[in-house]
Amino acid sequence: MPPAQPDLPKVRLHVVTGKGGTGKTTVASALALAMARRGRRVLLAEVEGRQGISQTFDIAPLGHRETRILHDRTGGELWGLSVDAKESLREYLQKFYKVGRAMSVLDRFGAVDFATTIAPGVRDVLLIGKVYEAAGRRTGKAGAPVYDAVVLDAPPTGRVARFLNVNAEVADVARVGPIRTQADSITRMLRSHTTAVHIVTLLEEMPVQETVDAQAELRAVGLPVGAIVVNQLRGPMLSAKALKQVSSSRTARLATGVAKDLESVRVRVTNGLVEGLLDDARQHADRVALERDQDAILRDLGRLMVRLPLLPEGTDAGGITVLAEALADQGML
Repeated sequence: MPPAQPDLPKVRLHVVTGKGGTGKTTVASALALAMARRGRRVLLAEVEGRQGISQTFDIAPLGHRETRILHDRTGGELWGLSVDAKESLREYLQKFYKVGRAMSVLDRFGAVDFATTIAPGVRDVLLIGKVYEAAGRRTGKAGAPVYDAVVLDAPPTGRVARFLNVNAEVADVARVGPIRTQADSITRMLRSHTTAVHIVTLLEEMPVQETVDAQAELRAVGLPVGAIVVNQLRGPMLSAKALKQVSSSRTARLATGVAKDLESVRVRVTNGLVEGLLDDARQHADRVALERDQDAILRDLGRLMVRLPLLPEGTDAGGITVLAEALADQGML
């Protein structure tokens, strides 16, 4: 039996993952926008350095410093951040070890580059650490959280469980000291009811299989899975009756009907034209059948399923707002 569905209105850290090409950055951006449009102060962060957020909102490239993307008339705000591992290391060393000017020495000897590009796992620790700090930051010592919610555009499904669980592995190595203390705190936050990992997928075999595998891996390390977001959905172009007809082996009668329909709108009918249309219809029917099979696999995972339409013009012309409203309407907030 799958664990209980996280209470999404109470979640403060939304982690969005998905196989490459499924649109996880777009979904993360739409989710953050939906919350900002409802009066919340939201931070949208990325950790892969691809500048996907800036491209989605058509703004200047983001840096390691939080930048306001928009202020909504509801009072909500959307802020953006592209987490940089080197800057995160500098902040970490200053916070816990007060290195100050010694950072220039570390830079000169290549220690910073080693820690952020070569040492296994350290980069992920630093990236998550920055997100953790932003999610937990408060106004004053006991004030309200600076952000009502943080949305993280996380690495793809193939490595998201290891990325999020890296601090638990660090805690096994660092038995005492500030490194162990922070690693434990981050792990507690990621495994708590205030975090949810959402998986974005398409109704195709490979993305669906990666979704199934990712949920199993996340559950194995105690990370809470939120919603399954099925992206880029296209509705059937044929009726259920027509789909059944083109999938059968008896299409002679159907071909006659297609020819008559074409003639009625004064289209010059040839056998090649009719057969080509029927072939397209068969491929469409096969696609619909495949999507229904994949949808059934996803439903068996026992998570909230959110379905988003294909946007022919992408996120331009208000497309990101369409997705934001769809996420809100289907219970993601």
